[in-house]
Amino acid sequence: MLKTTMLGRRNPESWSFSYLVKWLWGTLRSHPMRPERPCSQHSCAQRNGNNASHPLWKGPLSMLGGTRQSPVDIKWRDSIYDPQLQPLRVSYDAAACLYVWNTGYFFQVEFDDSTEGSGISGGPLENHYRLRQFHFHWGAVDQWGSEHTVDNHVYPAELHLVHWNSVRYQTYKEAILGENGLAVIGVFLKLGTWHKELQKLVEVLPEIKHKDSRAALGPFEPAGLLPSCPDYWTYPGSLTTPPLTESVTWVIQKQPIEVAPDQLSAFRTLLFSALGEEEKMMVNNYRPLQPLMNRKVRASFQATEEGTRS
Repeated sequence: MLKTTMLGRRNPESWSFSYLVKWLWGTLRSHPMRPERPCSQHSCAQRNGNNASHPLWKGPLSMLGGTRQSPVDIKWRDSIYDPQLQPLRVSYDAAACLYVWNTGYFFQVEFDDSTEGSGISGGPLENHYRLRQFHFHWGAVDQWGSEHTVDNHVYPAELHLVHWNSVRYQTYKEAILGENGLAVIGVFLKLGTWHKELQKLVEVLPEIKHKDSRAALGPFEPAGLLPSCPDYWTYPGSLTTPPLTESVTWVIQKQPIEVAPDQLSAFRTLLFSALGEEEKMMVNNYRPLQPLMNRKVRASFQATEEGTRS
């Protein structure tokens, strides 16, 4: 069933996460570490040490000479209201959902992107972008986990819905390397009430505890994971996992969604390791903050005097 939402207001033969990393990671070279995100309640050494322990980050952490890396800290008051930003048009087909699997870095839900059935347009985008997959980033504890931050505030987790420019490029692989090739919707998660749609994912996590395991997932409507508020920030950035290509238009939702503590805890039952390997808990799978440099963050809404975040 096709569902259209206004915001801002692969099948098994598709490339695996690990294969994509190996194919493109060779183009990157060593580069000094950038400043880490601020830590207000816990030790930076503990957080960054846990994150750096994953094999994904044993190599270089940035593109040599990169000028638009992600994630970034969004300064609410410094963002520029752009009245030209229209609502983001979201139209997803629940039947296009293929399966969920453990990539060895996070769990990812794959979609059939062979047609225009599921995708987004409008907002800051000039073309239609097809939904390829979505995944989450989270921490070892509830005090951190998101990749982006707002006024240095860190959320417990962050959802990324990854789309590619099917008008300009023939394949997802081409779009990863191309200008304006990808569009990613970012949604913050915060602790609160039980989330009905997220629970459908939580219930299958025991089946994908180990790296490279996968499980069937019936029709799933990803729009159910989006907040009701249409407001968003947007900026030009990069992937936050290798190959870190600077091909992403980021759309960060202002309003987080609420999830129950036990639902988020279920993420931490997954493992980085494959069956038979030493078990390593899947936590702290976020990339450190990157400098904004000379980029501008645009907002689809005007900042108000009441508070700075939800």
